Amino acid sequence: MRTRTFTAIVNPAAGDTASGPAGPAALLPLARLLREAGARVTVDYSRGLEHAVDLAREAAGRGDVVLGVGGDGMAGCVGGAVAGTDGVFGIIPAGRGNDFARQLGIPTRQRELAELLLDGEPRSVDAIEVTHSDAAKTVVLGSVYAGVDAVANRNANRSRLLRGSAAYYVGALRAVLTWRPAAFRVTVDGRRLDRRGYTVVAANSGFYGFGLHVAPDARVDDGLLDIVIINHAPKPLFFAMMKELETGTHVRRDMVEVLRGRDVRIEADRPLPYGADGELIGTLPVTARVLPGALRVLGPEPRG
Repeated sequence: MRTRTFTAIVNPAAGDTASGPAGPAALLPLARLLREAGARVTVDYSRGLEHAVDLAREAAGRGDVVLGVGGDGMAGCVGGAVAGTDGVFGIIPAGRGNDFARQLGIPTRQRELAELLLDGEPRSVDAIEVTHSDAAKTVVLGSVYAGVDAVANRNANRSRLLRGSAAYYVGALRAVLTWRPAAFRVTVDGRRLDRRGYTVVAANSGFYGFGLHVAPDARVDDGLLDIVIINHAPKPLFFAMMKELETGTHVRRDMVEVLRGRDVRIEADRPLPYGADGELIGTLPVTARVLPGALRVLGPEPRG
């Protein structure tokens, strides 16, 4: 049996989630299983996402399997740091959303996850290169989104009284109620589209926003992004569509448009925030470009 060396990168400030412990507490039982099987496990505590990127690159350079311990923000920054290298990435889902882990089918049971990390074969998946308005670049995993969903994300982050899913729910409600339609310019592989509506999502993973199936046909290994545009409609209709995001049936509505491409630029008629992998990054414009097969990740092979 092969012996692997792991470096687990953890956010020590992560709090418990609704489904269980997060951060260091979530890692302890899994690390014990890995060590009992003969693996070496080093734990590095990050001081923030930028520090986590540095730790991930150092660990990948040593030849360790790099484990992102946390939610989508931690998975995105650690996996993004490993993308484009010869390193191997593993996810320990320990956040509220865990959307990229959900897309990959990462086991949530400790023993099954340990078996995958110990014996699984790396599979190649796509990543997203994000170019910001100042020409700086970031690599993320799941999706880039701009519009009412990013405003909801910002509202939740600013909440002082609420935390977790409650903060996001209230933040989303406030964002929709106060939203006025934005004029988006969406350029997909050189083709310009002018749209008026709520949001634009460039998705590698089908899930975002705590399990919402925003791009149900998205695949992480097809070399394409699914671009989901939610166009203008009366707010009662938008609220009805939001309920369908959990199952992905919202794409049947006339107000929802789905395109595919390798490169998408999103602009708007006013300064709107955009985010990626659950973290707010900046203000439009932004460009997202798929990086085919850029990341080697320990995950189950896709079905079918």
